[in-house]
Amino acid sequence: MTLVHPNYAPMELRRLGELNWQLVTINFTAPIASPTGVAASSNGKGTEYTYQYSVTAIHSNGISESAMTVSNAVSNNIYADGAMNTITWNAVSGASRYRVYLKSAGMFGFIGETTDLSFIDDNINPDMGKVPPVYDTSLSGTGNYPASVTYYEQRRCFAGTVNKPTNIWMTRPGTESDMSYSVPTFEDDRISFRAAARDGSMIRHLVPLQQLLLLTSSAEWRVTSVNSDALTPETINVKPQSYIGSNNVQPVIVNSTIVYGAERGGYVRELGYNWQASGFVTGDISIMTKHLFDGFEITDMALSKAPNQVVWFVSTSGNLLGLTYVPEHQIGAWHHHATDGVFESVTAVGEGDEDHVYIVVKREINGEMKRYIERMDNTLILDLQDAFFVDSGLSYDGVPATQISGLDHLEGKTVSILADGAVMPQQVVTDGAVTLEQPASKVHIGLPITGEAHTLPVAMQIDSALGQGRMKNVNKAKLRVYQSSGIFVGPDRDRLREVKQRTTEPYGVPPVLKTGEVEVTLPSGWGDGGQVFIRQTDPLPLTVLAMVLEIAMGG
Repeated sequence: MTLVHPNYAPMELRRLGELNWQLVTINFTAPIASPTGVAASSNGKGTEYTYQYSVTAIHSNGISESAMTVSNAVSNNIYADGAMNTITWNAVSGASRYRVYLKSAGMFGFIGETTDLSFIDDNINPDMGKVPPVYDTSLSGTGNYPASVTYYEQRRCFAGTVNKPTNIWMTRPGTESDMSYSVPTFEDDRISFRAAARDGSMIRHLVPLQQLLLLTSSAEWRVTSVNSDALTPETINVKPQSYIGSNNVQPVIVNSTIVYGAERGGYVRELGYNWQASGFVTGDISIMTKHLFDGFEITDMALSKAPNQVVWFVSTSGNLLGLTYVPEHQIGAWHHHATDGVFESVTAVGEGDEDHVYIVVKREINGEMKRYIERMDNTLILDLQDAFFVDSGLSYDGVPATQISGLDHLEGKTVSILADGAVMPQQVVTDGAVTLEQPASKVHIGLPITGEAHTLPVAMQIDSALGQGRMKNVNKAKLRVYQSSGIFVGPDRDRLREVKQRTTEPYGVPPVLKTGEVEVTLPSGWGDGGQVFIRQTDPLPLTVLAMVLEIAMGG
């Protein structure tokens, strides 16, 4: 029988396919082409004055306006009775109408708008408060492509080019690429400014919260408006918030808090508004787990919001780090995940009511390096047959079978097997197949996962030292678990005891998932820690909700 890909079955890391890289180039172009063939002609009422016109095209969205095209100069005297100048041009694809401007005192002023391809000037006074747009081409060409892009107050924002690392550009409101501005300046013009700083570090990230935040390699800044509710070219104000610095990994926003990688040290920080400081304050949220970060760097991160809010990080250690993070309740719990191979990239995609985590993993398979795209799903299991707790795994669901093939992506690897809810002995994949000891109709096969939890040293308020320096012995451990099976508990890794779980199940049927309190008597052993070790090596679920210990304390 051959393994198949179920579309949305419960899983840990399910193989989806091999990774092929593709280079994508971003080009900045004008939203609409300028009119061509713009020409002006007179009806010959005089030669006292010279007239020159420009024409622009208005995009069908009614917002974007093309750069102007200037006509030839024409002589006439449109102050005379019956005098007029006629301006003509060619049609522009995607244009809803056209605007005509007349040159006066060295500048072009608005004289009219039409949906036709011609316009008559019979002595129309130009409105110099409405001029044709000028397009900013700062984001075109080598060295001028932005490193950071975001949206803020209906504007698309760019920053961090090689040639201008501290400059910021914002499009006109409601547009994707309209970088036009006018002389004189209007409130809805594109915004361009330089965040002047003593360090002059490149802007690496633009993060939109209630205010726009700038993260550079040496500092964190916020952009606000002065004497105005909205950002305009004349109300920009930039203020520093802290001097830590961010690395190149794209930050994530958790509620109203930013989580980002520090520039140096490989640590993870949070940045949120503090009313007491009247600004944004940053803090190190990895300070209690330095062993996961010292000597390593964060290379990628992603946020999954449901069913559990977890920020995922890829480390240069090759591990995947997870932070269960609820800032409004001051919850931040770290966990790390290892696999046979190296984690290289992570992202989270909303699918239905849940966010699913997709991961790029590099593994050595049968002597060759392979990159696989794998998908993590909800680990909440109600039926033991659906338990999928393996990495790079696939599933078979069909008539009972013993020969399972289709495992070429794990050739030569030792795999865990769960068949009809029962744990089978681990096997080595040979010629892309394994053979079960007995037929099964629902089988999950993949790389083994070892789940471990180790409690901190016991601290009790029995003396001024909180019990430190006293010898301790954990006699019993009582665990409250949810839908769990295959539980091993002990005082250390080498002395584990399995929690008795089988009750009234008939012979040949796996134990049912346990929900409630389980108790295990631990091997005797005095030490200064009083710690407990929990392990799960089988492809089965284990969720520990609480733990109570019976401890003997020495003098």
